[in-house]
Amino acid sequence: MDLTANPALEPFRAEVRSFFERDFPKDIIEKTARGQSLTTAEVRKSEMALGAKGWLASAWPSEYGGPGWSLEEQYVFDEELERAGVPTVTPMGVIYVGPIIYTFGSDTQKEKWLEGISSGRDGWGQGYSEPESGSDLASLQFSAVREGDEYVLNGTKIWTSAAQHADWIFLLARTSREAKKQEGISFICCEMDRPGVSLHPIITIDGKHVLNSVTFENVRVPVDYRIGEEGKGWTYSQFLLGFERTSYARIGGKRKQLSHIRRLASAEPTGGNTRLIDDEAFAQKLTAADMAVDGLEMTVLRVLSAVKDGGSPGKEASIIKILATETAQQITTLYLDLAAAHGQRKFADSVSPDWTGHTAYAAPGVATYLGTRAQTIYGGTNEIQKNIIAKRVLGL
Repeated sequence: MDLTANPALEPFRAEVRSFFERDFPKDIIEKTARGQSLTTAEVRKSEMALGAKGWLASAWPSEYGGPGWSLEEQYVFDEELERAGVPTVTPMGVIYVGPIIYTFGSDTQKEKWLEGISSGRDGWGQGYSEPESGSDLASLQFSAVREGDEYVLNGTKIWTSAAQHADWIFLLARTSREAKKQEGISFICCEMDRPGVSLHPIITIDGKHVLNSVTFENVRVPVDYRIGEEGKGWTYSQFLLGFERTSYARIGGKRKQLSHIRRLASAEPTGGNTRLIDDEAFAQKLTAADMAVDGLEMTVLRVLSAVKDGGSPGKEASIIKILATETAQQITTLYLDLAAAHGQRKFADSVSPDWTGHTAYAAPGVATYLGTRAQTIYGGTNEIQKNIIAKRVLGL
C-alpha cells in the first residue's frame, strides 16, 4: 500500500488531524508530552473522547461498534494519533479482548461487554503471564474449578499492564489437567472488584507504575463469563496474540521520536562545538534508525494487507514484534547519545543557559530508554518469536 500516493485519503487525514488539534483534550496531550503517567480518570477521559467520536475501536467492524474503516484509513488514523501526541490507546480492551468477544463470544456477551469497550467507559487488563509461566505460557497453573454455575478462580497473574486502570480482566485459566498443557485452558473474564481479587503494583526501572501482579483467592465468577468452549482458551489466545504483536509497531510515534532527536541534534551549541548532527558516527546511527522504521512500516503493511475479513494477523505477527521492539530500543538509545554529548559540551565549554535548555529532554529520554528495554521481553520474548518464525512461518 502506497498511502502517500492516494489522494482519496487526504480528506480523511485532514478530518482526523483537525479533531486531534481542535477537539481532543489538550491537557491529556500536554501531560503525555511531559512524560507523566495518566491517572485512571485521565485514561478514561482520553479514551472516552475517542469513543464519543466512534474512533476508539478503530479496527472493529461497524456492526460491533467500530467505524468500519478500511485498512488504509485505520493506518492513517494511527499515524495521526501518534503524530498529535495522543496517548496510545490501552490495547487490552479494544485491540485484544474485543475481537475475541465479537468473534467467539455469545450474543449475550457481546451485548454485555462490547459497548463498554468501544465507548472507552470500561478498562480491561490481561491475565496471561504467571510467576512461573512467562514465555512458556502453556505451562500456566492458574486454576478455574467449576462448581455448579460458577468457576472458582485461584492463582496469581503477573506483569499485568494497566491493571490499576481496569474494571475487568480476561484470564487464561486451567480448567482441566488431564490433557496436554496447551489443552484444558479456558478463557474467562472477571471484574477487578470481585471479592478475593487483589492488585499489587510493580514499579519499573523507569520509575513508572505500569505493571502489576493480581492475586485471586477463591474468586467466584459465573460460568457465562467464559468466552467460547471450555478447554479452547489456548486457541483463542493465539488469535489474540496476533493483534497484540502487531500493535507494537507504532510507526507514527517512532517517526515523531526521530524528528525530535534530529531537531535536538541540529541545535547550535556555543563554545565552538559542532552540531551533533554533523558527527559522522551519530549521523550514521540516526540514518540506520530511519531505515529501520521504513523497513518496519513496509513489513506491517505487508502483514496487515494479508489479513482478510477481520481475521487475526497470525503467526507472521511475530516478525513485526521483533522488528518493532528492536527498533524502539534502537531509537531510544539515541537519547542517551544526545545526553552524553550535550553533557560533555556543557562541562567542557561552560555552555550558556540557552543551550542547557535543550537538555530538558534528558530525564524523560533516559526513562523512555529504560522502559523500552522490556519490549523485547513482554508479549512473548523475541527469542520465542524467532522460534515461532522458524517453525511456523519458515517450516524449519
